[in-house]
Amino acid sequence: MERTDRIPIWFFIGALVLVYGVLILGSGVYYLFHRPAHPVALGGLHADLWWGALLVAVGAVYSIRFRPGRRDRGA
Repeated sequence: MERTDRIPIWFFIGALVLVYGVLILGSGVYYLFHRPAHPVALGGLHADLWWGALLVAVGAVYSIRFRPGRRDRGA
């Protein structure tokens, strides 16, 4: 008997990437307003903001695309 109510692994990967993105983006916003005592090289580029936003976007796409209960998941 084949079960059709399985949750795809990509949903959990998307949720994990989304959580990491929120954490990195949150730390980037914090350090945007509270400068560190010892700034790092190229800190003005705010890589944590860029990567956090990218991870949030990718995680949201994967979580929405492969959410449980969706009928047309494809192959």
